[in-house]
Amino acid sequence: MLKDKLMDDLKAAMKAKDAVKKSTVTMLRAAIKQIEVDQRVELSDAEVVDIVVKQIKQKRAAIDDFKKAERPDMVEQTEAEISVLEAYLPEQLSSDEVVAIIDKAIAEIGATSMKDMGKVMGAIKGELAGKADNKFVADTVKAKLTQ
Repeated sequence: MLKDKLMDDLKAAMKAKDAVKKSTVTMLRAAIKQIEVDQRVELSDAEVVDIVVKQIKQKRAAIDDFKKAERPDMVEQTEAEISVLEAYLPEQLSSDEVVAIIDKAIAEIGATSMKDMGKVMGAIKGELAGKADNKFVADTVKAKLTQ
C-alpha cells in the first residue's frame, strides 16, 4: 500500500537526514491522516494519489507566488518538495498516449463542439486519473473540440 511506502520512506529519510524528503512525506502523511480522521474512513491508494495530486497543484501555485515575491530560495525548496511528491504518482503517460485516449473518447462519444467537453472529460477521467496533468488534458480536449 502507498501509505506503508510513505512510512518506510519517512524512516529512510530520517536515517539519511534528508530534511526535504522528511518534511514533505510528513506533510503528506498529515494530509492523509486529516482526511481519514475527518471522514472516518481508510483511504485507498487511488484516494492517496488524489491527495498527492492536490498537494502538487498547491505547491505549483505557491511557486508562482514565490516568483512574484522574488524568493528564489522558496522556489527551489518547493520544487524539491514537488519532485519528492511526484515519486508517489503512478507512471505518467506520454503526451502522445494522452492525445490517443482523448481522440478515442471523442470518437466514441461523437463530440463535435465545446458543449461536449464535459462528456469527454467524464469519459476519460478514470482512465487518466493521476497519470496525466489535468490542465494539459483539459487544454488538449478544448483544442480538439474547437478545431
